Amino acid sequence: MTAIRQAVIFSDLHCGCQFGLCPQGKIRLDGGGTYTPPKRQRHLSELWEYAWKHWVPKATRGEPYAVVVNGDVLDGVHHNSVTQITHNLNDQRRIAYDVLAPIRDKTDAFYMVRGTEAHVGQSAQDEESLAGQLDAVRDDNGNAARYELWLALGPALVNCAHHIGTSGSMAYETSALMRELAELMIDSARWGHRPPDVVVRSHRHTHVEVRIPTQNVYGICFTTAAWQLKTPFASRVAGARTVTPHIGLSLVRRGDEEIYTRHFVQSLKRSRVATPRRRNG
Repeated sequence: MTAIRQAVIFSDLHCGCQFGLCPQGKIRLDGGGTYTPPKRQRHLSELWEYAWKHWVPKATRGEPYAVVVNGDVLDGVHHNSVTQITHNLNDQRRIAYDVLAPIRDKTDAFYMVRGTEAHVGQSAQDEESLAGQLDAVRDDNGNAARYELWLALGPALVNCAHHIGTSGSMAYETSALMRELAELMIDSARWGHRPPDVVVRSHRHTHVEVRIPTQNVYGICFTTAAWQLKTPFASRVAGARTVTPHIGLSLVRRGDEEIYTRHFVQSLKRSRVATPRRRNG
């Protein structure tokens, strides 16, 4: 069996939200009703389709790859929000399954990492249920979704988890990444473990990357973009309200000489500029 040397990693789909990723066409809901995605969601779906039909095949060079879903697949029922398509979690899981099942079929190695309890249930039980439906690779406890993934891509070691600190200022957006990388290296040295070559985090819905020189050429830490547009919650939070949503996914690849990353990250158009006019008469 040939070892897989690359992984496509993405997160924060928030399926079930009016601002999250949703399949094309009408969505059937429990009770027989339907939901038709508006233009903004159709645009997200078009970017998703483009990424998997064009960017991923080119970036992976047609070679086998693993897939890592790094948390917050569902939007859930959270923070008194009313932006969900439905509060029926079975409907939300069905939406997420329809999005992810075609991606699961593209790979022999499909992993799911648990996200935020506010979105995916206590102990990420809703994400665990979905991961089981998708036949994700199980951990040592037999769970289909896990809080942390250590992934070997050839000789490269990758650590994936969902959460990381955020910043209210773009001037400090790399601080939490550098801290995460340094703490993992220190903890590895403390207990005699091999440190990760690449650290992947999500949660903040924006992509940024840091890298430092190491004995293995680079130590890399990056956060993944998301698949959710700006919500009412994001519109009032420092560090989010002024930022155009980052939409996309990432690739980690072990090349012939070193580890490298590639990122598909798209921004969206601003709102239409308003031009004030006097009333007639």
